Parts: sequence; structure tokens; C-alpha cells
Amino acid sequence: MTISVARLIRLIGAGVLVMATGACSTLRPAATPNPSFYALEDAPAAAAAAGPPKAAAAASSKAPTLIVNPPYAAAGFDSPHIMYVREAHKLEYFAHSEWVDTPARMLAPLLVAAVGNTAAFRAVVLTPSAAAGDLRLDTEIIRLQQEFGSPPSRVRFTLRAYLVEDKTRRVLAWREFEAAVPSASDDPYGGVVAANRAVQTVLEELAAFCAGAAHAWQNEQ
Repeated sequence: MTISVARLIRLIGAGVLVMATGACSTLRPAATPNPSFYALEDAPAAAAAAGPPKAAAAASSKAPTLIVNPPYAAAGFDSPHIMYVREAHKLEYFAHSEWVDTPARMLAPLLVAAVGNTAAFRAVVLTPSAAAGDLRLDTEIIRLQQEFGSPPSRVRFTLRAYLVEDKTRRVLAWREFEAAVPSASDDPYGGVVAANRAVQTVLEELAAFCAGAAHAWQNEQ
């Protein structure tokens, strides 16, 4: 009789342990996937390896110095979230995919590189800096979003730019640039690739805009 009771107690204890283990497994939250981080990058490495463009090296010593202020981002685009749109006026972001930094911070050195690759400026300097400049470039990211309205999705990048005479604060020229690039796949990675292409397209147009406005300003002096 004593042996049977002891065995029964052991069986009950084992059952309670199994139930407790199962309960812990049920209550433990499901593991969330690690986020993926993406970047806005400069032109392909192969082009960079070729060295600086000859046009940039030929800049005149009389060319103006351009001060580039860090870009400003409109509300909704001032965080590392990768934004997308399925319905008009409704911004959403991917849960497990992010930019490595805010779009504005990633864009700043790309702006300097793109404009610096023209022969229009003696130097292109990103603030904060102690350097004095003749002209100033102010930019604002209006939107950088993947749009799923109709297949294929596309990434739209809109940038507003002002070229200002630094001494007088006079706006010499302003323009809004936009590029919409189809995505090869309707997922965050496809959107990131399209975003980089859209940014490069806009930066090429921005560089030409700044060079033209700078030449016009020089002719006035």
C-alpha cells in the first residue's frame, strides 16, 4: 500500500510538471524577427573607384563656395521608418525593415557629393562648418515612399531646393524635383533599390540646377 501511494504521488508530480512546462511555452511571446536595415547610398562603387570627375578638378578659383545646410524632412519622413502608401493620405511603415538613419541625414553627404562633382563651385561644404560661403543650398524632403496603388509598386521621391545668396539672403532660384521609379518586387528590398535609383535621378537634376543658377549668379557679379 505504501509503495502504491508513493508511485501515485510521483505520477501526479510528473503530470503537474508537464502542465507547467506547457503553460510556460504558451505564455512565452513568439520570437520577433530581427529588423533589416537599409541605406541610401552614393553612385555604384565602380564609378567611385574611377576617381573624381575631371569637371570637378577644373573648377575655377573664382567659382563661388556653396554651403549646404542639412536637409529638412516633412512630417512623416523624419524618422528611420521606411514609409509606404496603400490609400491616399495614409502613411504606413514596414514593421521589420528600417533605414539605418533618417533619410535627411543619409541624403546630406550625397547632396554634397553630387553638387561637388560639377565644375560650378570652388568648394561644397556641409554645415556645421567654419567655412564662409557665397551661396547656400537649402533642401526639404517632401516625400520618400513606396506606393502600392497599382502594380508594380513604385517609389516616389520629391525634393524641394532653394539656392540662396548667403550675404543678402536673396533666393536666386528654387525648384521641386521628383522621380518615381517602379519597384522590381513589392517588398521592402525592392522599394529600397527603387528609392536609391530615384534619389540618384533627383541628385543629378539638382546638381545641374545648382550649376546653372551659380553660373547665372556669377554673370551678375
